[in-house]
Amino acid sequence: MKFTQSWLTRHSKIKLPSEKISEALTNIGLEVESIIKPNKNLKNFKVAKIINISKHPNADKLKVCDVDIGKNKIKVVCGADNARKDLVTVFAPPGTIIPKNNLKLEVAKIRGVESFGMLCSESELNISNESSGIIELKNYKLGENFFKSEEDVFDISITPNRSDCLGVKGIARDLYASGYGKVLNNSKISLKFSSKKKTKVSIQKNSGCLQFGSLVIEGVKNCESPSWLKNHLRSIGLKPISAIVDITNFVMIDLNRPMHAYDLDKINKEIIVRKSKINEKFEALDDKEYTLPENSCLITDKSRILGLGGIIGGKFSSISEDTKDILLEAAAFDPISISRTSKKLSLITDAKYRFERGVDPFSIEEGLKLAAKLISQICGGKVGKISIIGKKNSIKTQIKYDPDFFQQKIGFNAPKKKQVEILNKLGFTIKKSGKYLNLQVPTWRPDISKPECITEEILRIIGLDKIPSNKPDAKKINETLNYHQKLFHLLQRSFATRGYKETISWTFTDSKLDKFFSNNIKKIENPISSDLDCLRSSNFTNLLIQLKNNIDRSYTNIPIFEIGPYFKEDYRQKIAATAIFSGNKTFSSWIEPDKEISIFDIKEDLFYILSDIGFDIENLYLKRSLKNYYHPGKSGEIYLNENSKDCLASFGEIHPLITKNIGINKFKPCGFEIYLDNIPAPKLSQRLSKQEFKKSNLQIVERDFAVIFDKNVTAQEIEKQIKNTNPSLIKSIDFFDLYEGENIDPKKKSLAIKVVFEPKNETLKDQEIEGFCNDIVSSFKSLGGSLRS
Repeated sequence: MKFTQSWLTRHSKIKLPSEKISEALTNIGLEVESIIKPNKNLKNFKVAKIINISKHPNADKLKVCDVDIGKNKIKVVCGADNARKDLVTVFAPPGTIIPKNNLKLEVAKIRGVESFGMLCSESELNISNESSGIIELKNYKLGENFFKSEEDVFDISITPNRSDCLGVKGIARDLYASGYGKVLNNSKISLKFSSKKKTKVSIQKNSGCLQFGSLVIEGVKNCESPSWLKNHLRSIGLKPISAIVDITNFVMIDLNRPMHAYDLDKINKEIIVRKSKINEKFEALDDKEYTLPENSCLITDKSRILGLGGIIGGKFSSISEDTKDILLEAAAFDPISISRTSKKLSLITDAKYRFERGVDPFSIEEGLKLAAKLISQICGGKVGKISIIGKKNSIKTQIKYDPDFFQQKIGFNAPKKKQVEILNKLGFTIKKSGKYLNLQVPTWRPDISKPECITEEILRIIGLDKIPSNKPDAKKINETLNYHQKLFHLLQRSFATRGYKETISWTFTDSKLDKFFSNNIKKIENPISSDLDCLRSSNFTNLLIQLKNNIDRSYTNIPIFEIGPYFKEDYRQKIAATAIFSGNKTFSSWIEPDKEISIFDIKEDLFYILSDIGFDIENLYLKRSLKNYYHPGKSGEIYLNENSKDCLASFGEIHPLITKNIGINKFKPCGFEIYLDNIPAPKLSQRLSKQEFKKSNLQIVERDFAVIFDKNVTAQEIEKQIKNTNPSLIKSIDFFDLYEGENIDPKKKSLAIKVVFEPKNETLKDQEIEGFCNDIVSSFKSLGGSLRS
């Protein structure tokens, strides 16, 4: 956003050096990116007139011009096609530096004829990209400076929530609230309505237009803008075009009120605001034809499209020198509709930039009055009455605010009187109710919705530099990180030790993939792209997309993980540490062949990480997973104990339907999830610590058992029964073989189990060992098992 100090004084009595204004703006959150100083070389550019023209004796495309620059006459060689007698243009004498290329002009012989300067195009002066001919001027005095503004230009950065400061009036208001200048009450504009002419306007439902304000001005003469207006626009980089167009641009910068002017004689009967249909075409003011996306907001008449609402006008109904009657438009558009259409067309304009951030709908009348007054003063004409149709949002944001809330939130006290003064200056309507202030938020601040916003506004105006500094406490009372923050970093390290590489992705994903992970796709109304159109239901979605990208680039054996949020079906946000792996676990060598990753490798990694973060994996409860994105026969879930309802983690091979859908055909990706929200924060007295490793000096004893069980009996159940026979003596239990087939009932399986006994006090005798083994065999029977004969 660019403006000059003289423009600022239209709304505020302020006389300060540029550096002081810059400091004040930055302190209240309107960061000044630069102060553009006037170029001293611009003083050299003069208004001149070609009084005679002749053909160059040695070049067909060049002309020799006699140029009157006011005080004297000189010769200039020029190649522009539009150079002609009596043309008023811009002259640069020798010694002038041309802005476009920073070249210094010198007296030069051009094909044998001396040239004492240069006649300039708009492109050479950085006014526009127009370079086909020299500048053509009207109503300029010969010999006067073409560039008259010698003011500093402020270029400030506007955050998306401060659309009100995309107008000079909003900037002046903020400066006034912070104690600089005094706001002038110039919003009440007197206007004589002398024309009875009106244009019928209708707004169709869901068109993207909320309100449409208009008025007619009859009998205008669209002349060149006066110097003050052209200088205002040129100072901020806008090219003057004609008085009517320049005035609409002026009002946009002045009030943050984008407007458009139509040639009334080119409108067929009435204005109809509607949604676009599929593949409608539209020729815009930029001389380009656009194929419009469906449901774009259009300004039309009975026969054609006149404009793309809130973005750009149409060429057909544009203002020209011959325009006699005009229709002025000031409207309120749906920001989402504007943003969506602009993005699809890759079309960015000053109006679009403002409307997608939000323009005050209550500024429609003020904008129309200011524009109509300037047009009638400069171009003449009779002004018709203002017509505003559409829904006027009468519900203004109300906030109940306690001035004591400021100290609670910010940490230091601001007197109630000071807070009220600031809010008044910012445009809030205040009614006192006991210790509370009932605030009505100004319509130009749609970003303010709660008491926290009020404290932010007050602090911004008081100044962040006014917050008193406190010395930090010498003693550290509380830990810097809470348990879950520590857990996050511990998990990162643990994954890395297992060879996983971290990835960070959007919390958005592709709904075509997310449908496999949830029955309720959480659609985003205005997605940043078509393949990021919903909130992810599992971190697996984006990991699978990245895995596919890696595989397509021949990176087939990279295990990856992400710790981040996902969203449940009721939109609650949860955190999970999720990993995925495909390809080979080991590679062929003279020792061993390739080994593809399997569910058991993933399970091993998962148990290692759970152990690393403090779980006793011997006591965790494992059962089959019911999650439909895993392979139904190759997955599992882990719980804190048998009675726990909250799943700590799940693992498994990704369902073949999902991998096929995403295009992973040669591999069988496996993965796991650890649900951080279900991990209880341990009390200090309960935190697990690594136990000292103690070995026994007594002989260990190993016994193998071959047992037949029903297929639905799990290894976990068997292991639990064995361990319960003698927990202190049994060191380990291993399942080293599974057999199903000949001589075995099809509904059963044969398991080979190794049990290791480790005595603590004395060597085990044969009779004792036999007793322990009999106890183990009895435990098998409780599960329906029997020794295989």
